[in-house]
Amino acid sequence: MARFVDQAKIFVKAGKGGNGCISFRREKYVPKGGPDGGDGGDGGDVILVADPQIHTLYDFYYKVHFKAENGKPGMGKKMKGRDGEDLILRVPVGTIVRDAETGEVLGDLVKPNQKLVVAKGGKGGRGNAHFATPTRQAPRIAEPGQPGEERWLILELKLIADVGMVGFPNAGKSTLLSRISAAKPKIADYPFTTLQPNLGVVKLIEGETFVVADIPGLIEGAHKGIGLGHEFLKHIERTRILLYVLDVSKEKEIIKDYEILKDELKLFNPKLLEKEYLIALNKIDLIPDPEKIKELITLFSKEDQKKIYPISAVTGQGIPELLYALWNKIKEIKEKEEDFINE
Repeated sequence: MARFVDQAKIFVKAGKGGNGCISFRREKYVPKGGPDGGDGGDGGDVILVADPQIHTLYDFYYKVHFKAENGKPGMGKKMKGRDGEDLILRVPVGTIVRDAETGEVLGDLVKPNQKLVVAKGGKGGRGNAHFATPTRQAPRIAEPGQPGEERWLILELKLIADVGMVGFPNAGKSTLLSRISAAKPKIADYPFTTLQPNLGVVKLIEGETFVVADIPGLIEGAHKGIGLGHEFLKHIERTRILLYVLDVSKEKEIIKDYEILKDELKLFNPKLLEKEYLIALNKIDLIPDPEKIKELITLFSKEDQKKIYPISAVTGQGIPELLYALWNKIKEIKEKEEDFINE
């Protein structure tokens, strides 16, 4: 499995245009043929393409310089040189592209197969056939090809998912993801088992699907770079719904954990708290007394209580109810998005 890399700095250079040709017709019985130099070919572009089969910027971790092919020079008989081949660089869906020098966002590749030209190839030079005039019938001049564009780029990946799971280390997010999807994240009983975001596709009985992202465990101070959270908080920004996963075995600390998680999201980006959310109280298999679960739920505000789903990622208890609640929220949000687009 490729190492997860969500940021890279690369240098791209488009191809140079081919030089125009200086040539004259040379035919039997035509000793003084006119100019027939062809144009040079255009240089190749550098193009980024969003590929849904790629999930990391790992390919740009070791190799950072990329160059498209130069155009070929023109030839006699007004033959144009061949254009240089475009260089196609495949990046994950969700890649933001910035000019490294100015910080300008050049593109946000959020759709599969979306393309972005990041360096335009140089134009080919004109051959001497273009420079003939009534007073200059044998021009010995042609244009050189123009250089291609070149620049340093910053590539930043923000995963695109319907649901982003957030919670403290050992809250059971990875176990939950492995229960509801075919994803196989590393699972163990110690903090920071998850060292990279994991994506899983949830398939409902009706054939509907949605994507869930397991964001590595946050801790207090994550927005400052403490622990692993700072590296991965940005991946929550593109999700439609937040799913707070809390460990009920911590009992009355559960509210404190919930408030810390919300504070970390707010300090990183206040808009994250405007997202729709649900709360999964995980590990209810460790508290067999249903009344104890009800007591824990009453600790939350009335608004939050409506969004709480007691579950066990280990036994599967409560999982179907949670998944259908998530799916209904996703449908509501998608309908609003479509209405906004159609307005």
